[in-house]
Amino acid sequence: MEIKPSIKYVGVNDHKIDLFEGQYPAPNGMSYNSYVLLDEKIAVFDTVDKEFGEEWLSLAQKTLKNRTPDYLIVQHMEPDHSANIALFAKVYPNVKIVASEKAFVMMKNFFGSDFEERRIIVSDGATLPLGESELLFITAPMVHWPEVFVTYDKRSKTLFSADAFGKFGANDVKEDWLCEARRYYVGIIAKFGRQVQTLLKKLSGLEIDAICPLHGPALKEDLEYYLSAYSLWSSYGVENDGIVIAYTSVYGNTKRAVELLADTLKRLGAKVVLHDLARCDISEAVEDAFRYGKLVLATTTYNGEIFPYMREFIHELTERNFQNRQVAFMENGSWAPQAKKVMCGMFEDCKNLTFAKNSVKILSSLNKESEEQIFALAKELCEGGIDNEQIRV
Repeated sequence: MEIKPSIKYVGVNDHKIDLFEGQYPAPNGMSYNSYVLLDEKIAVFDTVDKEFGEEWLSLAQKTLKNRTPDYLIVQHMEPDHSANIALFAKVYPNVKIVASEKAFVMMKNFFGSDFEERRIIVSDGATLPLGESELLFITAPMVHWPEVFVTYDKRSKTLFSADAFGKFGANDVKEDWLCEARRYYVGIIAKFGRQVQTLLKKLSGLEIDAICPLHGPALKEDLEYYLSAYSLWSSYGVENDGIVIAYTSVYGNTKRAVELLADTLKRLGAKVVLHDLARCDISEAVEDAFRYGKLVLATTTYNGEIFPYMREFIHELTERNFQNRQVAFMENGSWAPQAKKVMCGMFEDCKNLTFAKNSVKILSSLNKESEEQIFALAKELCEGGIDNEQIRV
């Protein structure tokens, strides 16, 4: 597949995978992308997952048409991109391997060799001429590993972006970019928003006509759309107005309270997204918590703590620097409710969170008092101005 006249796609699609990185559901598979830049000298960008080494090598050789590559550019050492470095180096014994200093340390760990006789170590701002093309290397540490850099081809104005701008899903499946790119970003990169912002500033002075990520399709149209999405996500901005309710329920009483809150909010015109944390794809729930501006957490006191699925969910948020949101709490407990206190404590290191003044305390099951608390919380989440009778319809 041609990206530009001088740039060919030689990636592969994985439809056997069920969980990417052992945790993220991949119902539409996954792509592992590699690219060949053809000029007086030839550069190959990254390899693919070990399970597809022979397929990838065959595609690359067909694209090379008996020419010998001069450089293997290694932008990222995660095994789904680096697993076939040693294979490629064996097949092409004269190829130079271009990577950051930290990447060569990782190669020693993975392969037992850092390819000392054939390595080219690049740092921020380094260039590599290929003929009419000239590559500019831009370091991107912690987007999302420390050795990462991205590469800009000055001639074709193409950015090889490593894992940035990637998404879940194989490239032979047609689907909207935004949803699976957001879930990919939130799951894998969101912790490193500050580093993504730094990279975006470095890229702001470049004229970019195409973006070639290591997962997902090459992006060649309306690039401002993708750059704006990354700018919003990496600054932890609110993408859509709405209220996410994430809950756990043991015997159904907490669920009934959540459903009453959700129905009330919907009557008041709010967009509501529900996630039963014991049954949903938690990566979807985490994605929505970062997508929308308000989050309600509802759970039971459990062994003097909180229900395990809720604890894990909050941990997933806090380790990704959850911020700039409004958070509300609903707790249930038959004799000594502790859930709200525990949940609040888990957010103590988060920045720029606003906690709702109203909360809901359920003692085993809903009663008139806890129903009134739900109505008060709904009114606050909808920013007041709501007639009390309208709430109780």
